[in-house]
Amino acid sequence: MTRRLEDARILMYSHDTFGLGHLRRCRTIAHSLVEDYRGLNILIISGATIAGAFDYRARVDFVKIPSVIKLHNGDYTSLDRHIELDETLKMRQSIIRHTAETFKPDIFIVDKEPMGLRGEVEETLTYLKAHGTTLVLGLREVMDAPHLLEAEWKRRDTMRKIEQYYDTIWVYGPPDFYDPLTELEVPPAVRERMNFVGFLQRSVPREELPGHKPDGDYILVTTGGGGDGADLIHDVIHAYQQDPELTHKALIVLGPYMPVKKREKLIRKGSKIPYIKIIEFDNRMEELIAGAKGVVAMGGYNTYCEILSFDKPALIVPRIQPREEQLIRARRAAELGLIEMLLPSEAEDPLRFAAALKALPQRAPPSKGCANGLRLEGLVHISDIVGGWLGDQSNEHLSIVKKSS
Repeated sequence: MTRRLEDARILMYSHDTFGLGHLRRCRTIAHSLVEDYRGLNILIISGATIAGAFDYRARVDFVKIPSVIKLHNGDYTSLDRHIELDETLKMRQSIIRHTAETFKPDIFIVDKEPMGLRGEVEETLTYLKAHGTTLVLGLREVMDAPHLLEAEWKRRDTMRKIEQYYDTIWVYGPPDFYDPLTELEVPPAVRERMNFVGFLQRSVPREELPGHKPDGDYILVTTGGGGDGADLIHDVIHAYQQDPELTHKALIVLGPYMPVKKREKLIRKGSKIPYIKIIEFDNRMEELIAGAKGVVAMGGYNTYCEILSFDKPALIVPRIQPREEQLIRARRAAELGLIEMLLPSEAEDPLRFAAALKALPQRAPPSKGCANGLRLEGLVHISDIVGGWLGDQSNEHLSIVKKSS
């Protein structure tokens, strides 16, 4: 494929069946790249129901594919219950393929799921590889417990397909934090294509919204997408109820995917505590984390990057099932002195949780625990790689713009 330096194009795929992590990661990378390169256009394929609730910078857009939601037992179902899952998957696959054919990307970046949801991207990978597109697989620094990931990938013959299709694999973390394919049988050709680019640094929007952050000091409680975050919020409220000395102002963000009944119940309970304010969703979480005295979270990838980027004391209560990703990440981060971790069973003890919440604002920030854990070089490294692929960075149509520091 001829490189179009005057109109370089990147297509990204984010399957988005549970939570907001995949879309937010793709959006972060896309925004960084269009800041660095004029003439670059990026299109994100997303299944997130609220993809349109976020702001997108010039030359970044998204294509919405029909939403599929992941249930707590690991099964999938169409968001529109009147349409069979198979029909929804066929529509998604068709839209993905047609978008690739029409957009004609120079680079195709697939987030986390090598073949997409139920293999929906494989046909598009075949097409794009035949047309010379550079194919990139982006992996979180932690995927899941090795035995769970190995079983899942063996069932789908995933490792062989990664070797067959992908030109490179970006790991969004440093090599000394965690290897997402640890304990798996990784072919030498796949291992050679792995590039640990580093964590993805976050920054606050250039234009702050007046009154967006609470006045005064506060701790932020966030569950990410919120689909499985009700227990954490319940435990925070319970800790405030049981310990009258817990008087830190707390801003709780429930997340857009929290079930309605649980959301309404938590809002009623929280409204009785004067120190707690609850909101359902915020599309500028970077501002809220940057302004907080400490962060309480489940510890998904994006929240963790924000905690490191803004160097905030953090208390992590990770999800431990059905995936162990958050637990593995929290244990490793706690081992490095970056965060404090409580298991969900420990957070259920209101007095123990209250003690941890009271101590949180005085906890040392991550930078005091482990300087190596703060290597947030992913966006810079990705920019360098993409610039090398797309040609001379001094080209007038694709010139690099220095990042503001």
